[in-house]
Order: sequence, then C-alpha cells, then structure tokens
Amino acid sequence: MAQYDLTAKIGAYLDRHMVAPLLEFLLGQEIYPHEDVLTAKYDLLSKTKMIDYTDLIYREIHGIEDENVHEPGFEERRAVVLKKFEELTEKSSEIMDMIQDPVVIQQLKQDKLANIQFLTENYNFKPEMLNSLYDFALCNYATGNYEPAAVMLYHFRILSTDYDQNVSSLWGKLAAEILTQNWDVAYDDLNRLKEMIEQRNFTSHLQALQQRSWLIHWSLFVFFNHPKGRDGIVDLFFQPQYLNTIQTACPWILRYLATAAVVNKKRRNVLKDLIRVIQQESHAYRDPITEFIEALYVNFDFDGAQQKLKECDDVIANDFFLVSLQEDFKENGRLFIFETYCRIHQCIDIKDVSAKLNLNAEDGEKWIVNLIRNARMDAKIDSKTNTVIMGTQQNSIYQQVIERTKALSFRSSLLASNIEKREQELQNRRKGNDGNNKTGGGKKQGGGGGRKPQKEGGDESARAHSSETPSAFARTVGDE
Repeated sequence: MAQYDLTAKIGAYLDRHMVAPLLEFLLGQEIYPHEDVLTAKYDLLSKTKMIDYTDLIYREIHGIEDENVHEPGFEERRAVVLKKFEELTEKSSEIMDMIQDPVVIQQLKQDKLANIQFLTENYNFKPEMLNSLYDFALCNYATGNYEPAAVMLYHFRILSTDYDQNVSSLWGKLAAEILTQNWDVAYDDLNRLKEMIEQRNFTSHLQALQQRSWLIHWSLFVFFNHPKGRDGIVDLFFQPQYLNTIQTACPWILRYLATAAVVNKKRRNVLKDLIRVIQQESHAYRDPITEFIEALYVNFDFDGAQQKLKECDDVIANDFFLVSLQEDFKENGRLFIFETYCRIHQCIDIKDVSAKLNLNAEDGEKWIVNLIRNARMDAKIDSKTNTVIMGTQQNSIYQQVIERTKALSFRSSLLASNIEKREQELQNRRKGNDGNNKTGGGKKQGGGGGRKPQKEGGDESARAHSSETPSAFARTVGDE
C-alpha cells in the first residue's frame, strides 16, 4: 500500500505541526518500517520549538530509558525557548490583560478602528502592542500550545488593520483550530480564508495558484471531520478555479473528491464532471478509487469495478483522511455498481449480481431486497427464477431541464465577477498611465524612459513572489 500513500505529497503543502498527525497515523498502519516513520517525525519536529516532545521521540528511536539522558543540545535549546517565552510573556502582558478583561470583550465590535479608539482612550493601548501579541501567539503555536495561540490570533484579527498580517494570522488560526480539533470554528475560518483569497488581487497567477493549493490541502482536515464537510468539499473543489488548481498543481486530490462524491448520496449530479476530470487527468494520477469510477462509468467493466472496490478498501483503510469513510464507501460503491448494472439490464440474475457485489447469494438477495424497499426502486423479485425484473426508469423533462441549467446562475455570477475585476485592473492601469504622463513633464513616453518603470515594476513583482508564501505565519514558525 506504500505506493498509494500520499503523505509526502500532501505534507509539502502543510505546516510542520499539521504533518505530525499524519505521521502518527502511519505509525499504526505498518506501511513503512516503524523506525523510519519515527525518524521522519523527529526530523520534522526538530525544527520547531517542541523541545520536550522531540526529545521523547529521540529517546524512543535510540531506545533510551534513562530520563536523565537527552538528545544532543537539549538543555541549551530548551533554555533558549523558555527564555524567549518568558520575554514575550512579559512584553505582551499589557495587551493580554486587556483582551482577557470581560468588559473589553463585551465592548469589542467588528469595527477595528472603533476598537482601537476604545482601547486607546480607556486602556492606554499602543499600536506596537499588537506586534507583541502576534509574536506571542506565534511562540505559543511553535511550542505546541495551539489553543492559546488560536485565542490570541482571534483578538489580533479583531484589532489589526494590517491586511497582510490579517491574512497570515488567519492561516495560523486555522492551523491552530485544526490541531485542537475545533471543527466548527475551523470550518468558519476556512470559508473566511477562501473569501480573502478570492477577493485579493495577486501580482501573478502563480501566487493565486499557490494560495488555492494550500487551501485545498488544509481543507481536507476540516471537510472529513465536519458534519457539513461532505457537501463542502464538493461545493469548493468543483468551483472552476479550484478544479483548475487541482488539475494543474495537485491531481492526487482527485482521490478525495471522488470519495466525497461516492459517499454523498445527495450530490450524484457531480458525477458527470468528476468522470470527465478523472479521464482528463488519468495520465497524471491514478489509484484504485479513481480507477473504480473509470471502470464503472467509462468502461462499464463490472468485474473490473468489483476488483477495484476491493482495492479501494485497503487504500481507504490506510488514508489518514478517509479511514472513517471505509464502510460508507464500500456500501455506496456496491450501490453504484448495482444501479449502473440495472440501467443496462432489464432482467438480472441475483447470483450473478451478488458475485459482482462481492457478496454470497443469500447476503446479496437480502441486500438487493433492502435496497429496492428503501430506495423505492421500480423493480420486483421473481423468486421462481431468482431474478430481479427492472421497470422502466426515465427522468421527467422537468428534472432534465433542472439538471442542465442549475449551474448557469453560478457561472454567470463568476463571469460577471471576472469582468468587474478586469475593468478595475484596466482603470488602475489608466490612472497609472495618467500619473506617469503628468510626472513626465511633457517628455515623450517610449524608448529608455518608457521601459524603465516597467522594469522596476517587474522587479517588485519578482520580489513579492519570492518572499510571499501562502502562509507567512506558517513559514515563520517553520523557520524557527
């Protein structure tokens, strides 16, 4: 199963702290040697400030039972971290007292300027206090104190007017909520982050691609643990810009999109788009889950689909995000096979279809009877011939019209939004050109004078791209 493990690919888009649960899961799956996974976990977390935890991993790797024996440099590193933590605790004590005051909490509103004015007038608030709060939140996160870090970042975002720091702090807060398994808040933060990404004007398409790629991978934690996640992942990943990101940067996400489509009985309408994308990306990524969809809906190979469904069971059992959906996927996979088989055949032999569902004849008959009863299918069982006779099933003309036109509203709004953004960009360029004409003092545009500002703009764009990552908060924590 190691060939289907996506931990390395997904981990490249996650913060170090978020990769640790994935490696912890692998320790219990025995896909890789136990010592290799422990070593990888130690290498990962040794670059954080979780000194005591990494020391425990080091002692486990080397079989050290004496509690007085530690990893090399343990005492020095621990002393540095504790000193830094104490300094930031003292430096941020004033603003921490403010945000923990019940009176202040009641007075804080959505208007950031009003919040700052209130604190300045009543509590001697100073702007530099926000930087201390941000640094202290970062330090708490780096040492594994995720819950306090999330609370600090929440208050930081209420007060800060710095857009870049607000985006960075929201990434950090989302990571902290995920690691504390606070899924309701994480779901709301994920939606806020998505809105900020879509509203932001990036200097290049590559930056937008990077931000969406990170959001897609971080969202897996939320979508596969939140009650609304099965609908949420379908709604988000099938949006054109995110589907394009998946096809361009991370086609392995198709595993999770396909699984969500299979286990979500309410969203069968996305199957056509899913099949199309899986076919298009079959050269870039394949696994038993995508091959199951392809075998069933493209090749109509029921024996092949049955075999792939067995392989899917092993893949899902060893996937950190999908393991809880193992039984749901198996049950819905059988349902998909049966429904597709029924569309092609009018008279179905129960023994034959039971074999294709990987069930014995008796269990297969019970499963089919329950399905017909619960789904209210137009079918009846002939006990003499041991067959299922299907009635004719046709969608009404109204249903067909709804299916074909339901995406028009979303696509129209997306097109209108893109046109508005384009118009805004053109207006900004015209204003910039008018400003250049005024400051040029009547000099002709063109030649060396016309190229110089263009070169400076290009250098600025390159610097922004090289320095900006999808999460400056995560980058800073990783560097420390």
